[in-house]
Amino acid sequence: MIVQKFLQWSESAGARERARAANALSRAFVLSELSLEETRAAEAAMALLLDDPSPMVRQAMAEVLAASEKAPRSVIHSLAKDQIDIAGIVVCCSPLLGDQELVDLAADGRPGIQSAIAIRHDLRQAVCAALAEVAERPAVADMLDNPTARIAKVTLRRITERFGGHPEIRARLLDRSDLPGDVRHSLILKVGNALAESSFVAGIVGRGRVGRITDEACQAATLQLAGAVDGREIPALVEHLRLDGKLTPAFLMHALCIGNIEFFASAVGSIAGVDDQRVRAILVDGRRNAIQALYASSGLDAMTCEVFATATLLWRDATKQDVAPNALRITEQLIDHYMENGESGPVEELLLLVERMNLEFRRKAAKDYAMAIACEAA
Repeated sequence: MIVQKFLQWSESAGARERARAANALSRAFVLSELSLEETRAAEAAMALLLDDPSPMVRQAMAEVLAASEKAPRSVIHSLAKDQIDIAGIVVCCSPLLGDQELVDLAADGRPGIQSAIAIRHDLRQAVCAALAEVAERPAVADMLDNPTARIAKVTLRRITERFGGHPEIRARLLDRSDLPGDVRHSLILKVGNALAESSFVAGIVGRGRVGRITDEACQAATLQLAGAVDGREIPALVEHLRLDGKLTPAFLMHALCIGNIEFFASAVGSIAGVDDQRVRAILVDGRRNAIQALYASSGLDAMTCEVFATATLLWRDATKQDVAPNALRITEQLIDHYMENGESGPVEELLLLVERMNLEFRRKAAKDYAMAIACEAA
């Protein structure tokens, strides 16, 4: 009877009146204690309102029902598939929409709906993964901005694959403390490529120098990353760099001289096919012959192995004197030991790198000293 009267009234009522009625009916449903008969009648009336030709009516219902756990599931599901400005209200906050329903809505392909899903509170991993796979860039950016979204590391990798070339997504990813080291390195290279291709940067430093400068910057950033990455992520980062051809003798020598022994041992073990613990044992306690044999198994020639063995023993001696080995002292000792012999070929290139490293460490030490004097003077 109630539904019949409502239908008769709605035939002559205007859109605004019907919207007010829909709002009042929805509020009564979620806020009042209705009898079973009243509940059924109200649900039936709302089901009829879903077919109202005016979006004002459906929006009036959505605004009231969206955040309620008491709302009829059938009505919520229908509103979630309505036009964007109505569906978005429900999709972004309804507790009645489960993970699978949200995944299906994300796959629907409407960017507005994808963004509404992306800003939901406590967004679960499965939904985040679905958005990373099918959503447009604005929705993915919204998800990365959502502090309550539970984004798995594999999902961050997928986002990097799809949108790592876009500066705004790249910046959001690099700001995350939970970004895996190998993904961070991939983004570092993308930043380097973007700078290398920038006409603005080329105009400042010159087209001939921009490639070398960006390569050096990427290598410095990679070394810093290798020193800062969580120990549990080192194997993944090492494997990523190995497959990318970045574990060069020059890179490894730099890691060894600055004392990043955890990363260095993992890298050598990966290249040589030796267990990390065995590599660390050789580096810390092994004789020179054992150290050289380890490096030889990594594919280095005999003379390069000798340079690495000497650097390893210098590092070992430095750790006995200081918890944090002095990279400046190690590189100076390497230069004194080898440069006077006039080595050539790959060894010469490696020693020239050591010399450049020594100059960098010397400049840093001078800068730190000057800053310390300035602080004392202040």
